[in-house]
Amino acid sequence: MDISSLGGGSSPKQEQKPVGEYTAQVSSSLVNGAVKLKIKDNALTVTALFDVVEITFAEINALELTDYIVAIKADSGVYTFSHMGNLCQPFYDTLCTAYNKAVLRSLFIKGNPILTAKGEYRFTENGVKINSVVPVYVYENNVTALPPNLSARRVPLCFTTAVDKGDYELTLRLDTGEAYTYAKLGYDTAVFVDAVEKQIRKLHEESLAAVKEIDPTLATIQASQIARIMPHGVAAPIGQLAGIAPSFTGALENKIATTCANESYTAFKELCDPTQIWVGFRKNESVKNTDDLSILTGDTAGNKENGTAMPDPYLLWLIVPSPDGQFATVEFAEVDSATFVYRVGGDFAVFARQINHALEAINFKREVIRMSDEELQKPENIDYYMATKRTAALQFVRLNFAGRVIHSSVESWKRKLKEMWSST
Repeated sequence: MDISSLGGGSSPKQEQKPVGEYTAQVSSSLVNGAVKLKIKDNALTVTALFDVVEITFAEINALELTDYIVAIKADSGVYTFSHMGNLCQPFYDTLCTAYNKAVLRSLFIKGNPILTAKGEYRFTENGVKINSVVPVYVYENNVTALPPNLSARRVPLCFTTAVDKGDYELTLRLDTGEAYTYAKLGYDTAVFVDAVEKQIRKLHEESLAAVKEIDPTLATIQASQIARIMPHGVAAPIGQLAGIAPSFTGALENKIATTCANESYTAFKELCDPTQIWVGFRKNESVKNTDDLSILTGDTAGNKENGTAMPDPYLLWLIVPSPDGQFATVEFAEVDSATFVYRVGGDFAVFARQINHALEAINFKREVIRMSDEELQKPENIDYYMATKRTAALQFVRLNFAGRVIHSSVESWKRKLKEMWSST
């Protein structure tokens, strides 16, 4: 037997080791000296003779390679790996690949990219300018750049309000005022621009179809205007929608009336200005055939004789201002959903747009926008933790969470909601 197959071969044999197993010298506050390294789907395991540390990708904030030394900057400290010889670059590349796969999972990105390119990537966030040369991917509904650190960003195309094309660069401007620039893509520039524009058009066509499905009576100009302000059904103010097409708001209200949020919506209209309530919708991915008349009419009873229930064709949610505009209330038209309350911290419309971005970023996993930091860091929530680190809107919304109101009787719910709205 070749002893190298047991991991004990001489250095020339090291390149025959299975990918993911490496030998290095590590320096850190938790483990030092000679170690074995194993790359997993969600972590790097560092094993010394008497110590073992698992560095989860969720806690890794940056990966760096400089002068044959790999540095991992994590929540638990800085780890430097050296004395890896010719395996230093392969180790770093393999680690980055596994890390980026975990990042993609956390950003709810599935499938293969439509286009892959490499170039300069620039944006400004919280006054900090980010500029790096990274792989850039065009997916069905987003453009994602993947530097091996916390500046990886998934830019949702549904929120894009402008596309600025310059010499060998493209800037995407979002409804929140954010701007992301991709430059120096070389020969890929033209195909990159074409791919992005094609996907934006496709998303707006899908939005138009969804709006017309909600209200088939809409005139052409009405449907176009609503699709523009509700890309992929994101929430918009009832007053603005009614100004375009009262029939559309009526159709939305009819659908709300068939859900468990009906009593809440009725109460909200009594408690605040109804025109300021934002309502959003999205197709329920579990419903494949929306030609079923019972679905289109909001009948969720299904086939009672067989004891089955037809799922709601749409997931609906409300963003409601308190009378003084200091709080925002988020209500999901789903069973067993509590009412979430947030401090606005300024303009309610600005906060509502941030809610839109936060929910879209986490594929409407509503629990993430109210989890405590302790819950977020539990092993079963590590994908959400990674997403939060890389999504400014999600950070903002979570930071302003004030509490939740559990549904009991309507009067009890209203009383508790008013109490929370009046808190400081």
